[in-house]
Amino acid sequence: MRLAFVNRFYAPDHSATSQLLTDLAVALAAGGAEVHVVTSRLRYDDPAARLPPREDIDGVHVHRVRTTSFGRATLVGRGFDYLSFYVTAIFEVFRVIRKGDVVVAKTDPPLISVPVRWVAGFRDARVVNWLQDVFPEAAGALGLGLGRGIFGRLLSWFRNESLRRASANVVLGRLMCDRVVALGVDPGRVVVIPNWADGSAIEPVPAASNPLRAEWRLGGKFVVGYSGNMGRAHEFETILDAAMALRDDPEVVFLFIGGGAQRAMIAEASAARGLGNLVFKPYQPRERLAQSLSAADAHLVSLQPSLEGLIVPSKFYGIAAAGRPTIFVGDLNGEIATELRSSESGFSVRPGDVGELVAAIRALRGDDNLRDRMGRNARRVFEARFDKPIAVERWRRLLGDVAEGRAVGQA
Repeated sequence: MRLAFVNRFYAPDHSATSQLLTDLAVALAAGGAEVHVVTSRLRYDDPAARLPPREDIDGVHVHRVRTTSFGRATLVGRGFDYLSFYVTAIFEVFRVIRKGDVVVAKTDPPLISVPVRWVAGFRDARVVNWLQDVFPEAAGALGLGLGRGIFGRLLSWFRNESLRRASANVVLGRLMCDRVVALGVDPGRVVVIPNWADGSAIEPVPAASNPLRAEWRLGGKFVVGYSGNMGRAHEFETILDAAMALRDDPEVVFLFIGGGAQRAMIAEASAARGLGNLVFKPYQPRERLAQSLSAADAHLVSLQPSLEGLIVPSKFYGIAAAGRPTIFVGDLNGEIATELRSSESGFSVRPGDVGELVAAIRALRGDDNLRDRMGRNARRVFEARFDKPIAVERWRRLLGDVAEGRAVGQA
C-alpha cells in the first residue's frame, strides 16, 4: 500500500496535528506501507525555524516544501502562509503520488482537501479526508468574516464537493459525524476515528516522584492544569474568573503549559488582575509529556459552545492517559462533556458558571478518593478506546479498504 499524507506540520514539530500524523505515519510504515508526507519546513511555534526539504524519519519519506513564514501572530500573516502552502504543496503532491495511491488530506491549512481532490483525480489516486475541524463553519462560529456571506458559501460548496467525492472522510466524534452528514455527504463515506494519545509513553506519574513538580516549585500545591493550544476556539474568561475567586487560597495554582493565540491575553489579564496563582510554561517535548501532564492534579479543557461538532479538543486523550480528572468548560451536551459523564472521569460546567468551576476544583482538591477514582476511570476508558494502537489499527483497516476499493461504511 502506497500512502501520501498532506499537512502543514510534521515531526520534529510538536503541535497536536503533527504528533498525531507522525504517530500514524510511522506505525503504518512499520507495518509495511510506503508512506510519504508532504508538509512545510516550518515549526508550529517558531516561524523562524527551517527544517530540511527532504528527510526519511523512521521509515517515512518526508517532503517539505517552501512557504512564507509569517507565523501565527496575525490572521493576515497566517493567511499568506496558508496560500503559499497550497501552491507549493499541491505541486509536490502531483510529483509524489501515482495511480492507485491513497492520499490523506488533513485540515491544516483549511480546505486543502479541495486542491488535493483535483490533483488526485488527475493522477487517478484515492482521497481520504481527515477532518480535525469543519471549515469554514468553524471560522464563522469564531466571528471571522471568511466563514460568512457569499464567499463563505462558495468555500462551503467547494469543500462539500471534496468531501462528497472522497473515498472516505474521517471525523473525530459523533457530533462532527452528524455535521458532515448534514452537508450532504453519504453516511457510508463518513468514519468516526477519535484522536488518541500514546499510552506507552504517557502514563500516570505520582506527584511525589514527578521531577517537574519539584523543578516548577509545585510541591504541596493543588495544581489545576491547562496543557496545549490556547487558541481562539477555547473559552478562558470563566477560568480566569475562577482563578480570581481562588486567588487568596495559597494551595491552588493554575498551570498553563503551551502557547497559542490567546496565551498573551491570559498572561496580560493575569497581570492586570494581580493573579499570583497562575504559572506559565512553554510546550514540553514529547519525552516529558508524562511528567508535564501528571504535574497537574486535575486538568481544564474548554471549548466555545458554538464550536461543538466543528472541533473536538484532543487534550482530553493525553489527560486521560496520565490518569487525571478533566474539568470541561463548554456545552454540557458536547462531545467531551458526554464522555466525562459516561466514564465518570471528570466534571463539566457551562461557560460563565464560575461558581460551579470553583466548586469542581474544591471538590477534587478536598477529596482524594474522588480525585483518584476519576483518574483511574480516565485511564481505564483511555485504554479501552483512545490508546494509539486502537486508532492505528482502525486507520490501517480503513486505508486498506480504500486502497482495495472496498466500501468503508460508517464506524
